[in-house]
Order: sequence, then C-alpha cells, then structure tokens
Amino acid sequence: MATNDIHIRNVGRTGRITLSRPQALNALNHEMTLEIEHALDHWSRTGDVDMILIDAEGERAFCAGGDLSEIYQTGREGDFSCSRSFWADEYRMNALIAGCATPYVALMDGIVMGGGAGISAHGSHRIVTERSMIAMPECGIGLVPDVGCSFVLARAPGHLGEFLAMTGWRMNDGDAIFSGFADIAVNAGDLAALKTRLEETADPDAIDAFERSAGESALARHIDVIERHFGGETALDCLRSLEADDSEFAQRAAAMIRRGCPLAVACAFELVRQARSLETVSEALRHEFRFTYRSMSDGDFLEGIRAQIIDKDRNPKWRITRLEDVDRETVCAMLAPLGAEELQIKA
Repeated sequence: MATNDIHIRNVGRTGRITLSRPQALNALNHEMTLEIEHALDHWSRTGDVDMILIDAEGERAFCAGGDLSEIYQTGREGDFSCSRSFWADEYRMNALIAGCATPYVALMDGIVMGGGAGISAHGSHRIVTERSMIAMPECGIGLVPDVGCSFVLARAPGHLGEFLAMTGWRMNDGDAIFSGFADIAVNAGDLAALKTRLEETADPDAIDAFERSAGESALARHIDVIERHFGGETALDCLRSLEADDSEFAQRAAAMIRRGCPLAVACAFELVRQARSLETVSEALRHEFRFTYRSMSDGDFLEGIRAQIIDKDRNPKWRITRLEDVDRETVCAMLAPLGAEELQIKA
C-alpha cells in the first residue's frame, strides 16, 4: 500500500511503514492513521510478518504530530465531528500498537512530537539518535498530552511525567531513554545499515549490534529538583513551588508552564495522576478522549491553533487566563465520562 503520504509494504518477513511527508515534518493526517490501523490489523490476522518497522522520510522529523489544518477549519465552522472522528480513529490505532503481539520497532530520528509519540512510544523497541527531539507540547495549543502518552508519562521516574506534561520540555536521546519514551540509542549514520539488517532478519535482536551511548540527560541531572516541585496536589501547587525557587532550572520550567493554556495544564496534570492507577494504554486513551472530545466546544484548542499555527502571533487569548483561576469543577467537567460518546476500543 503506497500513497503520497505513507508507504506500507512487506519486505520479506518484515512489515514496513514509512511516513512520506517530509515537507510537512511527516505530520499524521486522518488517512494515514487509518492506513496504519488497517496494516496492523492485516498483519495481526494473517501472521505473515515477524516484525514491524516504522520510519520516515527525511532527516528533520520522524513525525511532528497530527495534521491540524483540516480539523481547525471545520471546527471554526462549528463542526466538531471531524476532529472527534480523527482522534477516535487515531487513538484506536495507538491502542493497536500498544497491544501488538508482533515486535514493533520505531526509528525515532529527528523531531517526535504529539501524534509522533503515539506511533512510536508504545512500540516494543524504540530507537533514538543524536538528532532526536521528543516532546509532548500540547498544552501550548490548548490540548493535553494524548495518544496514550499520559500512560507513558505516568510511568516516568517519580513526578517527571507531570513535569513533561505541563512544560512540553524537549527531550534529547538521553532524556527520552531516561523518561521511558525510548529504549536504545544508535548513530543516525547507522540507520540505513540498521534498517537493511532488520529487513533481512526480521529480528529485533539485530539492533544490539548498533547500540551506542546516549547523550547526557538534563532530566536525570535535575530529577531531584523536579521531585521537589512536582509532587503537589494540583498543577497550581507545582507552579507556585517552582516560582518560589530562584534557580535557573526552576524559573525556566515555571515560564514554560505559564506559556501554556491554563485549562490544558491543569487537565494534563490530572490525566497523568489518573493514569498511574490505570492498567492499560487503552484506559488512558479513553480518559484523554474525554478532554479532546470537548477541546474545541468547551476548551481553547481552536484559539491555540490560531495563535501558534494559523496566524502565528504567539498571543493566544485563553478563556481562563491564569492557572490560579482554573477551578476543580472545570477540570472535572472537561474530564468527565462521555456516556454514549465514550471512546470504544476493541479488547
């Protein structure tokens, strides 16, 4: 299966997925998510591959997230069905990756943000390079870390998950391994040889011969500070703790949180806390969908996209302007069960 945006094929006993939109930083559109879902379902039913390998064209990005242009336009017109359908289908695809019985190898070279983490961080073998930059920056556009990554964040060391969700911190290869978003580092210059070897063998053990030491993790270096400030009962507790610390790292983290959408920051914090008690990625996806389902109708997603991507004035007018003004009732309303509209994922 090949389109202008994605190339899916069998190479021997290896199922291959290549994102083919380098000019758009390989951002995922709705059709691409459906094609990945179809391929995963096909390979699961037929058993004709022993390993799945996903990569992307170009050196800048593995995948910079979801393509938001179409759902922004329909949302501006008051039609929220397009975005809700996209997220539901994307999340079901994320759940298939998380539950995939076949080894799933993701080459996370270059930029990996949002939806890009959803097609890599749930894999069984997650590879980063010295060019990797991984982040969940959704709070900056009025969204929350989603695609099942609240589950990954909740399993990061200590309260690192809250830190990453609230700040959108950009991780290098060492950070990604330390936080649990990746497993192994290789040299970018070795990727072509690694891909050839994996296609020839369909054996993820072949990765071991290409392993190298990852770069230094700033997150590991600052984990004690993160623990001190992100153990509060609410997102506001964490922010106030940071702002009372005059160290450069704490002030930088506080400024990053202040730049995000206050409602999204509060809900992101809550989703990570909830995910610690969940047992599966599918459960986390259902919780995330409750927010994204309401993100246009009741949240700030449209304004965030306008300010950051469409007009690029970087001056969003949030409905609630300060984290201090986000009350518990509003957070609970954004994350409340959806009844008949709850996300349905096959067991």
